[in-house]
Amino acid sequence: MAKRIQFSRNGGPEVLELVDFEPAEPQADEVRVKNHAIGLNFIDIYFRTGLYPTPSLPSGLGTDGAGVVDAVGKNVTHLEPGDRVAYAQGPLGAYAELHTLPAEKVVKLPKGVEFETAAGGMLKGLTAQYLLRQTYPLQGGETILFHAAAGGVGSIACQWAKALGVKLIGTVSTREKAEKAKQNGAWAVINYSEEDVVERVRKLTDGEMCDVVYDGVGKDTWETSLDCLKPRSLLVSFGNASGSVEGIDLAILNQKGSLFVTRPSLNGYADTRERLERMSQDLFEVLESGKVKIDIGQRYSLGEAGKAQEALANRRTTGSTILIP
Repeated sequence: MAKRIQFSRNGGPEVLELVDFEPAEPQADEVRVKNHAIGLNFIDIYFRTGLYPTPSLPSGLGTDGAGVVDAVGKNVTHLEPGDRVAYAQGPLGAYAELHTLPAEKVVKLPKGVEFETAAGGMLKGLTAQYLLRQTYPLQGGETILFHAAAGGVGSIACQWAKALGVKLIGTVSTREKAEKAKQNGAWAVINYSEEDVVERVRKLTDGEMCDVVYDGVGKDTWETSLDCLKPRSLLVSFGNASGSVEGIDLAILNQKGSLFVTRPSLNGYADTRERLERMSQDLFEVLESGKVKIDIGQRYSLGEAGKAQEALANRRTTGSTILIP
């Protein structure tokens, strides 16, 4: 038997329960991982609330973790028991002491990357990788806007953008988070609680506006994001922290300068083992080089998952949050 977090109905943090369960034996092409640290992400909240449906209830939660391979199924050749590994995709259930998932979703950890770093940075880091290196392949010299710049993905993006020679303008909600974003390498920071984001971007760019806007907030920032773009540039909408963007009139893209919009996801980019391996290698290289550091801002026990999610949803966190089994 082992411990895991599960929920039997959708709702608030109170629906999360710490229960005993029998971990599944790995079948063909699967591995079982003994978690040493588990990542907390906004998508976990979407599943808990029902914004994203689960295959069934009761359900486990979480897709992001790091630990040691406990057992392998048939046909698995790239992993063996004892390997240090990390993962960010696969079936729900990472909020657990043991998690069984497809071997193709698991990658080996280099010696220079700790378990907590991997758990706090795997999903967020891979998200930053596809945003900055694939969805809009930054070359250096661009000016970009990144919402929630002091959050998990934003903290990584600030550092990675600086390493690429990109001017990242970050938005934050407090002065403390503004300082955090600056420390992480943001070229400029806008506290949207005190400043008008569009006007501040206009001043910072001498009226040129941004080459690309990365928006993981969603509903509350949709119009602002569009208004911060240059003509014929790109809005990357990759999250719904404030709710889903609804009722879009495509004509607004024409009216605001023949703009482009995309709604990517990690699963859309890391859709094969080969692509996942390449993306992970890119991430691990910037972590081992020291150009990007994963800021573990909060640590909670597995049983405190509801408390941790509540803090994340209410924007009381900075950097990454992890759960310790």
